[in-house]
Amino acid sequence: MDINQIAESCIQAIADKVNNLNTLNIIVAGKTGVGKSTLINSIFREQLAQTGLGKPVTDHMRRITKEGVPLAIYDTRGFELGKNAQDEVKAEILATIREGLAARDINKAVHCIWYCINTASNRIEDEEIRWLRALAQDNRDTQVPVIIVLTQSFSKKAAQDMKNRILDENLDVIQVVPVLATDFEIDDEIVIRSYGLDILIRIMAEALPEELQNTLQNVQIASLESKKRRAQAAVAAATAAAFGEGFSPIPLADCAVIIPTQVAMIATITAIFGLNINKSILMGFVSSVLGTGGTTLIGKTLAGSLLKLVPGAGTIAGGAISGATAGLLTTALGEAYILFMEALYNGEISPKDVNTAEGKEKLKALFKFQKDKLEPPKCLPPE
Repeated sequence: MDINQIAESCIQAIADKVNNLNTLNIIVAGKTGVGKSTLINSIFREQLAQTGLGKPVTDHMRRITKEGVPLAIYDTRGFELGKNAQDEVKAEILATIREGLAARDINKAVHCIWYCINTASNRIEDEEIRWLRALAQDNRDTQVPVIIVLTQSFSKKAAQDMKNRILDENLDVIQVVPVLATDFEIDDEIVIRSYGLDILIRIMAEALPEELQNTLQNVQIASLESKKRRAQAAVAAATAAAFGEGFSPIPLADCAVIIPTQVAMIATITAIFGLNINKSILMGFVSSVLGTGGTTLIGKTLAGSLLKLVPGAGTIAGGAISGATAGLLTTALGEAYILFMEALYNGEISPKDVNTAEGKEKLKALFKFQKDKLEPPKCLPPE
């Protein structure tokens, strides 16, 4: 087991995974001053709304992107400039949607529309309801999902009242979501905590196709739980693959094929968390894991492979042993890596501390905890 080679493989796999993420395209509409920039910067990494004016797409729309982030925000402007301007904004949105569809490329298609309304205004204008109805009518063929986001929802009761009024209009939207994008300080003693962003991410995840699920988790910073759920699905898929590879009837072949499966799993989890992971960090993680029970489990896998050399029942018994062990090792590794990513994400472990004695002890504890949870209890000797 060459730790340096494994770390190199992980780095390459992570780069390939991130570079091949599909681009998520969202149109954000609403009146000036509703808090679109604050919403965008609170949901997504890299402070997209502070990267300048973006590239003009039309008279009323700009495309905001940042290198290395697989996301494009189409920000509409000037909605409140009168009916003619409103009609132009709607026409430009529909033209952008149709242009994306015509390209037959998921990276150019519009995947969702957010329409933002300021809850603090305590009312929704009749013209906005008419505009949303007209948009839904013209959008019925393209079926791009529309989410109404109630921004600056300082009062949850007022936000719920506005949500109910909008729902009573029976608009063709998939959900109405009240949010407070950032904490709001009333005075030195009273602070209204932000909320609702995690719900918006969950609704987005339900609306988007599978091809964009990893992208959504990569670019969003609003819901750690959504990242973890997606990462755990990647662990489950890798565990199933590892079990099948470990059950392979070819003696000694499973060890060689399981490692690429685990490398791909680590790459997927890293892409989901959207963190910058270098070789030094990965070497610290891998060396810590292999030093605390990992080698024992690998030994069991090898023992299972050797049993496959025994004719007849040896193949079945060896496959069962190494298949189960490969699955257990993969699950423990994946769950430990998720906890590691979570600790980095929350700042509980610093990247520069990963290779210190204290950092390695923390990583060993993560893997041992997961391994001990998954291993079956040992039979007690008879009294």
